[in-house]
Amino acid sequence: MLGRLADTLEHYMDLVSARQKLVASNIANADTPGYKTRDIDFQFEFLSQVRGGSPQVVEPAGLSSKNDGNNVSLDREARLLAENAMRFNLAAALLKSQIRNVRAAIQDGKTG
Repeated sequence: MLGRLADTLEHYMDLVSARQKLVASNIANADTPGYKTRDIDFQFEFLSQVRGGSPQVVEPAGLSSKNDGNNVSLDREARLLAENAMRFNLAAALLKSQIRNVRAAIQDGKTG
């Protein structure tokens, strides 16, 4: 009933949620020797997920490793947490607006 935009927003929020879990895992393993940061190529995966499928986890290139082989950057992960929160809040606001529009259309139909 909400249409294509709502479906797209649902896929977007699913992807944001999957990325949030990866970022949390990266932070939890910041001191694990040999642990490699995992992430999602967000733009590529969003387009893929809209077409159907689940996100592919990748190892981001260009991250420097510590002596123990771990390459988690807490600054990078904190930035990703903030970015994800903004993305999720935006998608939730858009979805809420869509629901409000449908509700208004239903209520106008009942009174008219």
